[in-house]
Amino acid sequence: MAGSQRGRLLMTVISNWGDRVLRRFEQSASAYNASATLQHSVAGQLAELCSHHTVPAGLWVDLGSGTGHLAEALEARHPGQRVLRVDGSEAMLRQQPAAADKQQWDLRSPLPHWREAPSLLASSFCLHWLPDPGQILEQWLNQLTPGGWLALAMPVDGCFPQWHQAAETTGIPCTAITFPQLAALCAGISADQIRLQEQIRCNTVAATLPRLLRPLRRVGADCSAQPSLSIRDWRRLQLAWPEHNADGQLRLTWVIQLLLIQR
Repeated sequence: MAGSQRGRLLMTVISNWGDRVLRRFEQSASAYNASATLQHSVAGQLAELCSHHTVPAGLWVDLGSGTGHLAEALEARHPGQRVLRVDGSEAMLRQQPAAADKQQWDLRSPLPHWREAPSLLASSFCLHWLPDPGQILEQWLNQLTPGGWLALAMPVDGCFPQWHQAAETTGIPCTAITFPQLAALCAGISADQIRLQEQIRCNTVAATLPRLLRPLRRVGADCSAQPSLSIRDWRRLQLAWPEHNADGQLRLTWVIQLLLIQR
């Protein structure tokens, strides 16, 4: 296959994947808040970190805002500062207050040309769903006004070690998505621009594997490039699951990267 044909095929695959992700979030919008406990908590932590730094007033934007957890947390900590909520899902934006500033935009595309350069671009649990997150991170950083801030929270490589270990033990493919590696994510960023770099580990627990993974399905984060597994395969994975808590429940570990970068 010629190089140009391979390139077109790859772009088609990426586009189809992105379309699937967007459809799943559209479908889950009405139930998102009830199951997005982790996303809500991390958004609050990211907003709190932003409040410890002097972020210039002006245009603040929540990229991939979903139902608005991060925008709400930022506005609560900065009275009088409004945050524009940007998301590719119209259904997600409809879950937010009618008076909120909102814009529907496919974040696989370059950012819109707003009336002014933003002084804060914030994003939580979004960047890992986009093609080439490292390149997009650079694009977002370059869109900021000089001295502006990029605040990010996202799951990264190292997430779900129990799932990967059970898959290796059984030979059953792990259907979790591939998360970005921090080194690749920040490859194009100057080290002196990074004002904060912190990882947090979060554990979720449940009595069975279906219940453990249910929040992923309910918030629309269950898209996979792998074929669906059979019930038998899921049962085998549960039997091989390597970590349980004191009550015998299964544990699933998230590795969340927090980044504050200044242009």
